[in-house]
Amino acid sequence: MKTQNRFRLAVLAGAALLAACGGGGDDPVVVVPPTVAPEETRAQDSRTFTPLDPAAITFAPMANQVAVTDRWAGVLNGAAYRIEVPTNWNGKLVMYAHGFRGEGATLTVSDPTIRRHLIEQGYAWAASSYSTNFYDVRAGVEDTNALALAFNTIAAANGRTLPAPDRIYITGHSMGGHVTGAAIEAEAMATAKNKVRYHGAVPMCGVMGDAELFNRFAGMQVTAQALAGVPSYPTDKWSEIRDLVTNALFTTFNAGSIVPTAQGVKYLSVVENLTGGDRPLFDQGYQFGRSFQSAYGTFGSDGTVTGILNRNVLDTNAFTYLIDGDVPGSTALNTSAQKLTAAADANRLRRDGLRWIPAINGEFNIPVVSIHTLGDLFVPFSMQQVYQQRATAKGNANWLVQRAIRGASHCDFTIAEQVQAFEDMVAWEQGGAKPAGDDVITPATVANPAYGCAFTNNTLGPDDTGGAAAAFRPAIAATTPACPI
Repeated sequence: MKTQNRFRLAVLAGAALLAACGGGGDDPVVVVPPTVAPEETRAQDSRTFTPLDPAAITFAPMANQVAVTDRWAGVLNGAAYRIEVPTNWNGKLVMYAHGFRGEGATLTVSDPTIRRHLIEQGYAWAASSYSTNFYDVRAGVEDTNALALAFNTIAAANGRTLPAPDRIYITGHSMGGHVTGAAIEAEAMATAKNKVRYHGAVPMCGVMGDAELFNRFAGMQVTAQALAGVPSYPTDKWSEIRDLVTNALFTTFNAGSIVPTAQGVKYLSVVENLTGGDRPLFDQGYQFGRSFQSAYGTFGSDGTVTGILNRNVLDTNAFTYLIDGDVPGSTALNTSAQKLTAAADANRLRRDGLRWIPAINGEFNIPVVSIHTLGDLFVPFSMQQVYQQRATAKGNANWLVQRAIRGASHCDFTIAEQVQAFEDMVAWEQGGAKPAGDDVITPATVANPAYGCAFTNNTLGPDDTGGAAAAFRPAIAATTPACPI
């Protein structure tokens, strides 16, 4: 009886609700969905880009190429692409993510630096230009993923029917390292429009701290201003004081040489500690590696990463600056240097896909082998420290192997070093033992004069010609003890 009474009450309550909503008799009940506000736009969304027209359906083989391959080029979703598949394809696809292309309107594709190795070992590879330029990692992830998903369709359209890849790996340099790191994150699997589950990754000289890179640049700027005597000058008006600051810190500052003043020596100590701490190759990095000039060229940002964001993302509140051997000077510097604070939600999660600057949270569960040069000051070695800390905080450090390379510049790797990292990742992913790596965190370890020797290979092959390693390794050999090969 009680059950029947509860049922009658429920029916009456439902009828009363329908009546209150105007739903009498057989009239349908109209449910109005909640209004979803459209996502905001930004400067990047109004920019137009044109993929370099692939005039032919194929692109050129490598010089002295032995492997027989099919090569296809085209445009997918506004992004140019290249794909190469050996006749003896091993069923594995490698996605390559290129680095920062600047702010021009033309989109271009880069072949992977280890292309010869890949095709000779039977791997297929594919690379996208991305559909935009600027520091648009969101486009890099989406367009690289879209190309991976279209791999079989493109092959079929070119007359070759292939099974789906049994493994998909991803690798990339610099901004492409950020693309690589972001693409394997749980957040990308949850929010990207194009979702690809990768099996292994090799980020190289990568921005593995996402927006943290821009905070490091900001820290470099505010300390330069403070040590030059203009600590409170608005940081976004850098162009007005650039010469004053530069002349206070350096007697020579040009594309090929940096010579510090006495105050500049203190500043470079701050930069070293901000970019990874006492370590080999830092001096060579600023003396002739040329990447510090690139970092210096970023000063004066409004914090939107040139229109990728709408609000300031720069935040220096977490930094404590250190001048080696000068406690009073360090204290004074930390007191005088401006503190920049990011705008709330400057790089928040979005409802229409990935964050505008995709996050690297350390949430991944596939083998990752990451390599970084010690003298790099444009994407500094501290990115690896941030990556390790984030992976550890999420309980995923067991999936991460990191290697320090004794290079003086940005992405200053030999082909041999890159091939070793890639093949060690694949062997690990295929069931082998976790490969060896370097401790990137312990200061005494990083400061050891022999740090980085374990995975540095100075042997230059024919595909190194014209690359950064060929340009800088001889100069390194002349200024530092050589590592055994």
